[in-house]
Amino acid sequence: SFPTRRSSDSFILRRTKDTVALELPAKTVVIHSVELEGAQRDLYETVRVTMLDHVRQEIQLKGFERCQIVILDALLKLRQTCCDPRLVKLKSARTVTESAKLDALFDLLTPLVDEGRKIILFSQFTSMMDLIIAEMQERQIDFVQIRGDTTDRATPVKRFQNGEVPVFILSLKAGGTGLNLTAADTVILYDPWWNPAVEDQAMDRAHRIGQINPVFVYKLVTRDTIEERIQDLQKKKRALCRAILDNENDGSASFTQ
Repeated sequence: SFPTRRSSDSFILRRTKDTVALELPAKTVVIHSVELEGAQRDLYETVRVTMLDHVRQEIQLKGFERCQIVILDALLKLRQTCCDPRLVKLKSARTVTESAKLDALFDLLTPLVDEGRKIILFSQFTSMMDLIIAEMQERQIDFVQIRGDTTDRATPVKRFQNGEVPVFILSLKAGGTGLNLTAADTVILYDPWWNPAVEDQAMDRAHRIGQINPVFVYKLVTRDTIEERIQDLQKKKRALCRAILDNENDGSASFTQ
């Protein structure tokens, strides 16, 4: 969006891409559901129950306000279990070899590469990026990447934009802003993030002025897990944003201190 404000104004004029960039092709967002099964589902339930008990005990001992780190750590472990059990630093995760989401990713990605699609792949976890990259190399799929410690960002962008490689792997924080990747026609979000605006910025690395092809966005979300709860939270945040900024307030959304 493009806010315009003068010091004498008591309002903000909010212009979105829909009204400014009328020539942009369509963007289609697809929720790609993934089912956790077998040992990975058992691991998820074990982590969920264990972390829930731990969080409740800590809140009882210290109070809610002093348990934010404990709660965030519990949520992190659940999210990591959804992505790949190898990310989880727990003894019970070491024997789990299934990774439903990684399998689903390559079931989706491989045919897209064969079709000649140009793909941006986002993950928030650099450790997950390492696992994806190892699988890419095993399957001999060419790629470039940018993560937080990347110093030369221009070269991978140039190679991707010139069509030298079909896949651009990006960490969400390092690649969510400041990149123009209009060669891409497909975006894959490997793991969801709490703030929908951050995901929107990631999608819009491809869906921006200069794009001539329709853009398809695939969000990989594991069923009946914390990732579905994140999706629910995103919907609430979007509705609140529309109610306050786009004058769609029916009285259900208002500012509080």
